[in-house]
Amino acid sequence: MNAIGTRIRGALSAAGRGFVLSLAGLAGSLTLFVWAVLSISFIPLGVGLFTTPHVLELVRKHANRRRLLAVTWSGIRIPVPYRPFPKDLRTGFTGQVERTTLMLKDPATWRDLRWLLVDMTAGYVVATLATLLMIYPLEGFVLAAGLWRVFTDDRYWYGFVPVDSQASGLAAAALGVAILATGVLVGDRLVRLHFLITRAMLAPTQEQELARRVDRLTETRHEAVDTAAFELRRIERDLHDGAQARLVAMGMNLGTVEALIEKDPAQAKKLLAMARESSAEALTELRDLVRGIHPPVLAERGLGDAVRALALRLPFESEVRVELGGRADAAVESAAYFAVSETLTNAAKHSGADRVWVDIHHAGAMLRVSVTDNGRGGAAVGSGSGLSGIERRLGTFDGIMAVSSPAGGPTMVTMEIPCELS
Repeated sequence: MNAIGTRIRGALSAAGRGFVLSLAGLAGSLTLFVWAVLSISFIPLGVGLFTTPHVLELVRKHANRRRLLAVTWSGIRIPVPYRPFPKDLRTGFTGQVERTTLMLKDPATWRDLRWLLVDMTAGYVVATLATLLMIYPLEGFVLAAGLWRVFTDDRYWYGFVPVDSQASGLAAAALGVAILATGVLVGDRLVRLHFLITRAMLAPTQEQELARRVDRLTETRHEAVDTAAFELRRIERDLHDGAQARLVAMGMNLGTVEALIEKDPAQAKKLLAMARESSAEALTELRDLVRGIHPPVLAERGLGDAVRALALRLPFESEVRVELGGRADAAVESAAYFAVSETLTNAAKHSGADRVWVDIHHAGAMLRVSVTDNGRGGAAVGSGSGLSGIERRLGTFDGIMAVSSPAGGPTMVTMEIPCELS
């Protein structure tokens, strides 16, 4: 009975998801495809130079939303292969022309447009079928309950069953049961098929993906070197301005104590007390510094317990769920820990949330972490934001990050890092 109940709940969930996907395909993909074609067509007239970047940006957001749903609902990972814009991209009309040119030269743009065409046709049909298989049987049951009497003057067809009597109404109900059973069996598979179609259209070829990863790793290698140099300078500065300064002061106080211990014991005791306070403060600063480099709880107890310790320090309720069958490499654990830490810090500072959920698990050689809060939403990955820093940190390990944060919330940050557990 539990297995049957689980299947029914899964089919109902698939029906709801199919409804959402069919609406997104019919309304979102159809509208964006028309806008994109018109905007690109108007480029020779000059108008398209201003509208095309904005329309294509909407297309990318629409595609990224589908990528997020694919990995959230069906565990299907679809790469985000868009080429980054150069940091020195100009502004004004010249910058607009350059931006339009770069987007049109990106192969991912044309894959997006082909996907829109497929999503509003084949994708729509598959998603709608997952919903109809759970809804259409209701009509057969209602006909059997007596609604067939309304159609006594005209023969009413339910599927291939002509309904004009109680017996035919029961036949319609039997057909409804068969359709419902089919929906329970294949509902989840239809939603997964929808995302497989999406991946087939959006994902780059193996050669393109390899070239993209090489470019990405080259870029993140430079960023990792810059980040390491920045962290080294920060540690040197913190040591120089903090613990080192306190230790120097403590040494000077102890030197003064040696000179005063016989002449002025009372003053020597005061200086010893000050030295003891300085040593305690220096020790605290050193511990904080070490915790910022690699938290002891992370090294000793692993990523799950380290994140739980982080969540306990939050100013609102938190729930952490961890499903790990082992431990990842220390560098991967550290990257995931600080990514979660930065995400939780952003949620505490900017989201206005009163609850946060953290989910950590490993499947298919991929460490996946999702952080969800019930705040006001509106978070975005942009220049100078904390989320951009997280994306760069994950990129060092060929990891990715997806952000879903509509106005009004909730905000969901999903991070994935390829790794194996030991």
